[in-house]
Amino acid sequence: MSDSFFIEVNCQQKNHDEERICGDVYYSRRLQDEERTIIVLSDGMGHGVKANVLATLTSTMALNFTIEHKDPNTIAEIIMNTLPVCSVRNMSYSTFSIVDIDHHGETRILEYDNPQCLIMRGAEVLEPEWQCIILNSEKNSGKELKFCAFTPQKEDRIILWTDGVTQSGLGTEDYPFGWADEAREFVKRMVKNEPDISARKLSTKVVNMAYVNDGYHPKDDTSCVTIYFRNPRKLLICTGPPFEKENDARLAKIFDTFEGKKAICGATTVDIIARELNREVVDSLEFTDPDLPPISQMKGADIVTEGILTLSKVNSILDSYNENTSLGKGPADELVKLILESDSIDFVIGTCINIAHQDPNLPVELEIRRTVVKRIAHLLQEKFLKEVKLQFL
Repeated sequence: MSDSFFIEVNCQQKNHDEERICGDVYYSRRLQDEERTIIVLSDGMGHGVKANVLATLTSTMALNFTIEHKDPNTIAEIIMNTLPVCSVRNMSYSTFSIVDIDHHGETRILEYDNPQCLIMRGAEVLEPEWQCIILNSEKNSGKELKFCAFTPQKEDRIILWTDGVTQSGLGTEDYPFGWADEAREFVKRMVKNEPDISARKLSTKVVNMAYVNDGYHPKDDTSCVTIYFRNPRKLLICTGPPFEKENDARLAKIFDTFEGKKAICGATTVDIIARELNREVVDSLEFTDPDLPPISQMKGADIVTEGILTLSKVNSILDSYNENTSLGKGPADELVKLILESDSIDFVIGTCINIAHQDPNLPVELEIRRTVVKRIAHLLQEKFLKEVKLQFL
């Protein structure tokens, strides 16, 4: 994450009608050490398993070569040389778009045969200077790629899409030539109507509209990736009593002065914070999850839950989470919703050992608190591209 903004990335997809596997493949990687974020979207020719295999091969190479700082020509040549070529159309079996974001510098975009991405600055379209790269090797001679570089600002967006979006509705009365130009107008309208629309919501709206254009029977795999540069939404999660009792006041102060959403996981933890800040904890008797104690209320906290059991379930939900996951009303589900709506998540972990969790007769899932939190943090960084900080007390 840049000092000035957070980079939210989200991809939404729908498969070709009656296909169980998507022929479009999306990869993203945040390189913490280099402070870079890399996004790849590839569209395999056709649909189903064959398209998915080719798009996966393309995306994997594109991601790895970009991580290694290879120049656009080299990346393109290697990918083109590896991919099989359609004997009828004499073209590679997979398209790709690569976005390489330096958190403190330029954003570079390389595209081959995908519909040109849309770059927005606020509600207006930004037109960077695109360069045409023409390959000159014997096998790939004459093939064209597009490349651009620009320095992003807060409230910029990049929208990548496959032709399942831009060609949706092709041949219909409304869109005889497909949705291409109208798709760009649609995005402009959405951003104008809701200037802070999240990447997830914008991608969802685009893909759903393409789905409607095709009469709810997509004629191609449909993917939309939105990259949104904006102010981070912050969340604090406090769990566990501090190792030394004199740190109780410090924990309460961290909680009280934090600017953003706040969650407390653990009965002892909330008792300490409530005592230090002279606040009342109101327990609920409404059981929304048979496995977990109910949510409590305290002034200043967005959610108050039980500790290790809830965090273990949060870890489990995040581990198996995908775009089709439906979250319930239980304490762990509500905490996951809060986490997914946030960009920057600060954990404050008390390291005083709870004797109850050392009982060998308890289930194996009841791991020591810090282990569970570290697993959650790893998932949030690797799978959801969140910014995570851990502080132990």
